[in-house]
Amino acid sequence: MKTVVTFGECMVRLSPPDFQRLEQTNALAMSVGGAEWNVAVDLARLDVPSRWISALPENPLGRQIRNKAREHGVDTSLVKFTKEGRAGIYFVEYGSSPRASTVLYDRADSAISRLKPEDIDWEKAFAGAQWFHTTGITPALSESCAKVTELAIKTARRMGLTVSYDLNYRGKLWSQAQARATTERFIRDVNVCVGNEEDASVVLGVKSGAADENYTKLDAARYADMAAEMTATYGFTHVATSLRESPSVQRNRWGGMLYTGGKAYLSRQYDLEVIDRVGGGDSFSAGLIRSLMLGADPQQAVEFAAAFSALKHTIPTDMNWTTAAEVEALLKGGGARIKR
Repeated sequence: MKTVVTFGECMVRLSPPDFQRLEQTNALAMSVGGAEWNVAVDLARLDVPSRWISALPENPLGRQIRNKAREHGVDTSLVKFTKEGRAGIYFVEYGSSPRASTVLYDRADSAISRLKPEDIDWEKAFAGAQWFHTTGITPALSESCAKVTELAIKTARRMGLTVSYDLNYRGKLWSQAQARATTERFIRDVNVCVGNEEDASVVLGVKSGAADENYTKLDAARYADMAAEMTATYGFTHVATSLRESPSVQRNRWGGMLYTGGKAYLSRQYDLEVIDRVGGGDSFSAGLIRSLMLGADPQQAVEFAAAFSALKHTIPTDMNWTTAAEVEALLKGGGARIKR
């Protein structure tokens, strides 16, 4: 199998233990995470060769981020280390109904936000690769990052790679108008578009009306109409979305939809006891990429992606510490009894 290349920021993640608030805790658990880093690591966990491209500060935090990716077999040989900029930090405060979980970012002036188009040799980065993946978080970091993202996507498409893009709108990084204008510069070069209803509405102006205001109930059938409109407008070969109903913070219903060839394929639905939902969407993307690269049919692809992501929700930190064998066991009906 050829390599998947991802491009984006990774940050240091700090979390209070035992559902404490940030202002009350005296300790923080430290890990790392970021959308494209998560996808690269999750793919490596699934035995898919992956290469993560980014910029990190030349200090212990930058080296820790790089080392954690290498620990799982990700190729980090083209990560750019720099004396300018910093490692972003984000804090995850775990909630329990009725208090939602929250994320606090401290990522301004990160090393990757200073990248310029000439800083990365994308033809070298894509050598031997089959797939390129990035998300809407990366161009939101700075205008120079937006230019690098645009160049990367267009180069990947020119070189014959499949390009996947998770819309991943973050209102704390840029406005809806900025997101839409920037994304229009390269979205037609994307083959596989991933995004939930909110992302599609904000970034692409496509609305399904398939969810209530708090996403406690979804009308999955209407997502097919949204995906059909996205495909007709932008020429995607595949549109994928996770389907999350959130009746409470720790109890979610989870599944996925893949639209391709004029038809929508829905996965089975999982009742989740959520330990950590951060990175769940990235696991969905990784599972989908792996399945499509292996030639799975659309139903198999969305089933694997949804199952892999469902298992991620049971694991603390951003990355998915499950294996392909565990996913297959779940798909075959593995229950909750203890494994001895």
